[in-house]
Amino acid sequence: MLALALLMAAAPAQTGPEVRVVGPAKPNEQVPATLTVEPAAMLIVACDADADGRTTRTEMEGCLVRSFGERTLGYLDFAAWQQKWLGDQGALPSPFEVDRSADDRITPDELQAQFSRIFTRLDKDANGGVTRAEALTLRALPTADPSRRGKRRAERVPGVPGGTPDPPDPDRD
Repeated sequence: MLALALLMAAAPAQTGPEVRVVGPAKPNEQVPATLTVEPAAMLIVACDADADGRTTRTEMEGCLVRSFGERTLGYLDFAAWQQKWLGDQGALPSPFEVDRSADDRITPDELQAQFSRIFTRLDKDANGGVTRAEALTLRALPTADPSRRGKRRAERVPGVPGGTPDPPDPDRD
C-alpha cells in the first residue's frame, strides 16, 4: 500500500480537459423537447415532385401509385411495402387500419383513402399542401422530479417502516 502511495506521489500530475458537472434542471426551466416525424408523414413530404417544399394531395396520390402500383396486397406483402417506403414493417398506418373492408387485402383505393386522412391531419393550415414543418411533431420529454431522485415507489408507502410492508406472518391471525 505504501508502494502505491509513493508511485502515485512520484507520477507527474496529469491535467486534462475541464470536467463540468451539470445538476438537475431548475423548476422553471424550459421542458426539453424533441422533434419527430411519423413514417407516413415522411413519405408524404418525400412525394414533393416539383421540389417546391410543399407536397400537394395530387403529388401524394401520384407517388402512392408509383410506390404501391395497381395491385392488391396481402398483409405480408404490405409489410414489405412498409419496410421499403415507410422504413419499417411495423410503421403506421398498420394493415388493419388500412384494410377497411376487413378482407385481409390492401387495395390501392384503401391505401389512398388512408393516406388522404393522414394528409388532411398534417395539412395544419388547410392550404392543400403539406410542408416539412407541418410534418414535424414536437414532443415534450418527461422530466424527472428531483425530489424523487433515487426513491422507489414502495419507499413512499406512508406509515410503513422502510417504505415496504412486512410480509404476512403465518403465526398471526
